[in-house]
Amino acid sequence: MLGGLGFLPLDAGGAKPLFRVLAGAHEARSAAIATNLGLSRWGSVFGDDRMSAAVIDRIVHHGRLVQFRGESCRVRHALTREG
Repeated sequence: MLGGLGFLPLDAGGAKPLFRVLAGAHEARSAAIATNLGLSRWGSVFGDDRMSAAVIDRIVHHGRLVQFRGESCRVRHALTREG
């Protein structure tokens, strides 16, 4: 499982191995990726729009995109602890 995708940008040294892992898992393994960064902004994470597009292509090929809207349960829990 990958965590923090979009939280910190990857340099070329980090983006290429991550791409290889995702490309290698394509059609062979299951993966769950959670991010609050829209797919259109993944190029800023990978540092390369083409590599980002290739990763997205592999993820969505047999995958399911689920978008959640509404209140963040983390924010709600943090607010109830403070009050």
